[in-house]
Amino acid sequence: MPHSVSLINTVAAGLGLALVLGFLAVRLRLPALVGYLLAGVIIGPFTPGFVADAEIAAQLAEIGVMLLMFGVGLHFSLDDLLAVRKIALPGALVQMAVATLLGGALATWWGWNLGGALVFGLALSVASTVVLLRALESLGILESFTGRIAVGWLVVEDLAMVLVLVLLPPLAEVLGSTAARAPDAAPVWQTLGLTLLQVGGFVVLMLVVGRRFFPWLLWQVTRTGSRELFTLCVVAAAVSIAFASAALFGVSFALGAFFAGMVMRESEFSHRAAEESLPLRDAFAVLFFVSVGMLFNPAVLIERPLQVLAVVMVIVVGKSIAACVLVLLLRYPLGTALTVSASLAQIGEFSFILAALGVSLGLLPQEGQSLLLAGALISIATNPLWFGLIEPLQKWLHAHSRLVPGLTQRDDPLAELPMSTEAKYLSRQVVLVGYGRVGRRIAAELAVHDIPFVVAEQNRELVEKLRAEGMAAVWGDAADPAVLIQAHIARARVLVVATADAINVRQMIEAARTLNPAIQTVIRSHNEDEARLLTLEAAATVFLGEQELAQSMARAVVSRAAPA
Repeated sequence: MPHSVSLINTVAAGLGLALVLGFLAVRLRLPALVGYLLAGVIIGPFTPGFVADAEIAAQLAEIGVMLLMFGVGLHFSLDDLLAVRKIALPGALVQMAVATLLGGALATWWGWNLGGALVFGLALSVASTVVLLRALESLGILESFTGRIAVGWLVVEDLAMVLVLVLLPPLAEVLGSTAARAPDAAPVWQTLGLTLLQVGGFVVLMLVVGRRFFPWLLWQVTRTGSRELFTLCVVAAAVSIAFASAALFGVSFALGAFFAGMVMRESEFSHRAAEESLPLRDAFAVLFFVSVGMLFNPAVLIERPLQVLAVVMVIVVGKSIAACVLVLLLRYPLGTALTVSASLAQIGEFSFILAALGVSLGLLPQEGQSLLLAGALISIATNPLWFGLIEPLQKWLHAHSRLVPGLTQRDDPLAELPMSTEAKYLSRQVVLVGYGRVGRRIAAELAVHDIPFVVAEQNRELVEKLRAEGMAAVWGDAADPAVLIQAHIARARVLVVATADAINVRQMIEAARTLNPAIQTVIRSHNEDEARLLTLEAAATVFLGEQELAQSMARAVVSRAAPA
């Protein structure tokens, strides 16, 4: 050919093979991500046959990182994080510390130096936000309180890892880097101080100026009515801010893209921005995972099987147990603890980024990167299994109450109604599970009609607030019969499940029917199949979100369009 087509070859081979293997993975009930990683392995330098251009793949991967982190920023809400800060912040930081110690201990046992052990442990400590979001969406619990805790937990991990990525280069020599140091390089603490100053300046600029300018810019582009310009504005903002942050402030592409998404969220068009940029984000995200797969040497599975097993055990068992214990110690329900544990039983994009940085700085040995990639492939592939075990495991633990006697609600005043509760809340009342966006509106309507109700809610802070406002509320997971007993379900008229938590809704209904066979149930759902099964199997009145919206809109249209 008259000119180089390495870029075309790499993109065509990467996307084409990713499509085939991603499709096969989904058919085998595995995440498509596994197929993408395997596609990279096949076109990588460690397997026979066609080998893609690693340098071009790395540049495409950088764009993938930008767009991935831009997407995380678009989903990041400071209000949502503050709502779960009492569990997400300490939980994420302590869990990361435990996982880092476990991974670092393994690496030290293998004879690695301090820097390699630290990088390896940190890479094992952070889960993939992309994998988590897709898992929660497929289960229909992304908007539930448990889902918000899991997302908030991983957002804290992501922010901590962004800080690690910023601080690691200036600290590399102190940690035992084998990379050559420039003879005229500044002292490490001077470099560290300058780096923190640059990052601080960038953050302040984005929060003070960016939060006002970019939503305004998006509005101006929207006024043109051009969909192409709107999409171009969103993508250009993501890539340009990421590039400018690296060029002007010396911070990572990941941090710049994350803040680009976060300031875009301030716009009323943030949802549209997320939708318009989604196809491009998905395409480059696929190329990112393909490029990561190209770095994996399958020989590590044969040469170091015990080390791979140890890495997987830290990811799937060590991190999960640590997270579960932490959530229970913070006095949150068992269902929340199990969901967070399953969410963390994998590693992903930040682990890859940190591993690549560690190798380039001469801290992490090449075999460490291969072990991390092997751990990622196995943990991501098995992650749906752990989510599938949540409901049966929770049922088993509740059935064997001697193993979990008051596990999360022991001696907690919020776990039962006060002795001073009025009699009208103890009989013929409505038990309302969930006080989110839907639950609040139901509660307001019940109050207007003077119908007494008791709220069962997993958010401790919210229960405290409701109690202060004079409402009858109990804290806990309504899938636990003890919570429903405290809400006096045995004498209630109606059980209303207003939460989006689709995992435990059957347990709630079963527990309620056991305690009160005559109870009527009204359920919220966003999944047609789930709604149909609940209607048939549980004899519940189920309201499907899209269906109710369509019916309300249709009634409004008919009332306006019907002839007088």
